Amino acid sequence: MMNDPVLWWSHMNPQQATQELLLFLACITVTWFLVWVVRRATPQWDLSVLLGRHLLDGVLFPTLLLGLVFITRAVWAKSHAVWIFDFLVPVCFSLAVIRLGVKVLQVTFKSAEWVRPIERSLSWLAWAAVVLWLTGLLPLVLEELDQIKWKIGASHLSVRTLIEGGLTAGLVMLLTLWVSSAIESKLLKSSTGSELSLRKAVSNAVTSLLLFVGLMLSLSAVGIDLTALSVLGGAVGVGIGFGLQKLAANYVSGFVILAERSMRIGDSVKVDGFEGRISDIKARYTVIRSLTGRESIVPNEMLINSRVENLSLADSRILQSTQVTVAYGTDVDGVMQLLMQACEAQNKVLKDPLPFVTLTNFGADGLEFGAHYWVDEQQAGLLTLKSEINIRILQLLQAKGIEIPYTQRVVHTRSLP
Repeated sequence: MMNDPVLWWSHMNPQQATQELLLFLACITVTWFLVWVVRRATPQWDLSVLLGRHLLDGVLFPTLLLGLVFITRAVWAKSHAVWIFDFLVPVCFSLAVIRLGVKVLQVTFKSAEWVRPIERSLSWLAWAAVVLWLTGLLPLVLEELDQIKWKIGASHLSVRTLIEGGLTAGLVMLLTLWVSSAIESKLLKSSTGSELSLRKAVSNAVTSLLLFVGLMLSLSAVGIDLTALSVLGGAVGVGIGFGLQKLAANYVSGFVILAERSMRIGDSVKVDGFEGRISDIKARYTVIRSLTGRESIVPNEMLINSRVENLSLADSRILQSTQVTVAYGTDVDGVMQLLMQACEAQNKVLKDPLPFVTLTNFGADGLEFGAHYWVDEQQAGLLTLKSEINIRILQLLQAKGIEIPYTQRVVHTRSLP
């Protein structure tokens, strides 16, 4: 930090300053090479939180550059006067903080519209602090802000305390979101079924714990005595006991569902007449998506206390069937072979167990057959599978000249005298 920029400029050694600039360029080159090596060595890793979408777009490059510049400055200062590095260290620090904040916000809140203004505000705030630091005005500004103070209970607060506490709280929460996002992406990557639900439970628990610790650290940074929160904690407990018991029950039920794995992400369930697949399990509710695209948000307490049909708890294979009626006198064995052929022709129909055909009923209009086949409910495209099988059955019956009879009724009339 320079208290007098004019004096610093008049005493600067141009030769040493040029050498420091060359060292800084060397640090950039080495850092770029290290990041390139990491990306080439780990192409299978999803490091969007660490590296960003491009080579220089993430957190790894500015962080490594900051560390390398800091080490280089420390070594250079042992035998030379420092001129340019006093600029470069805070600049690299601000760049690392800005990129960290931007990438964490982009990963945590992907579709939020307010992320972009927050990113710009963070950038302007960081660069303004660097300018004040380099020009020597930062201590004066902080001293003036420290003079504006007031007393709240037994605590003395000032504008400087609030700003420093707010920055500390923001940094702690930012690191918390970063760590939780990285943990969640690693835990939930390439996992399905019961393993996915268990990892989701661990991710939610770790995120909640990190947010709680971050909140406590933030309150301590602001200057709030944490012992004063005991009264607030008692009030919250009473509120949960009386007015928020349903909300607390939903949160507890969510962790119970994830822990015991009775319902997992990807399971096909039927709740209160609504049938679909579980797309996500939150701490308070569960999202069920039907094959038609409709989504139902079900409170977790309802899944614990109500009857739920899990169609894929023990096995993801489910049985589907379709019916067809042919005229009396048709070759039964031939019809059954055609129905088997129509089912086996579909790639989505499982070969184990094999499809089977039954003569289900002697109907009023003809012989009623049922074609039964097994499918894996985890795969896509099941909404149109029955239609494809019916079309194939119709084509095969028409090719063999087998009649699908119309409904026939005999009406007897009686003349009145």
